[in-house]
Amino acid sequence: QLQLVQSGGGLVQPGGSLRLSCTASGFSLENYNMGWFRQAPGKEREGVSVMSSSGDSIRHADSVKGRFTISRDNAKNTVYLQMNSLTPEDTAIYYCAAERGVVETMNPRLYDYWGQGTQVTVSS
Repeated sequence: QLQLVQSGGGLVQPGGSLRLSCTASGFSLENYNMGWFRQAPGKEREGVSVMSSSGDSIRHADSVKGRFTISRDNAKNTVYLQMNSLTPEDTAIYYCAAERGVVETMNPRLYDYWGQGTQVTVSS
């Protein structure tokens, strides 16, 4: 069974940091472009950070540039999202996803496999 299992997330104060993890089972992440997405209440799911299968190409949404970092550890079959300088506007459910397109994409509709989602709440 092909699965993405997420961990991390939770409640953090503004200015704080969190790291999300996403581990694949049943397939090897090194063959997939990987993405992190988020969805806030009443809003559409949006791309946050994506990385090509080779790891050579990374893109971030403008709202998280300089604050979020996506990385992957193929030996652990895991992708990470390091989130720093968090603000209340970052509050959302975060999802990891995998797809095998030619180029990495911020379009969630093109992703084949999804993690279960994890809540990130930034509040004092």
